[in-house]
Amino acid sequence: MAAATERIVVQVTAVQKRAIAGTAKRLGLNVSELMRQAAQGFTPSDDEQEILALVERVNASTKETNDALDDALSFVAESNKRITAMTEGKK
Repeated sequence: MAAATERIVVQVTAVQKRAIAGTAKRLGLNVSELMRQAAQGFTPSDDEQEILALVERVNASTKETNDALDDALSFVAESNKRITAMTEGKK
């Protein structure tokens, strides 16, 4: 196994830390190894995968909506400039 050279900080409550440390001790692992194995062994359930897919669609839709709003606001700003130019000419 390659030597670990990168760090990931995970914040937990004091109760969670004690529970994780207790689990690691019971399994004969250090906390880092327990966390690595747990993270690598995690597979989201079907429900979680569906939720993640929905979140991705919401994020894409939000970007499209923001882009459309930016276009609309730009159009309104240009229109306001044209209106101001036309009304200033009538004074």
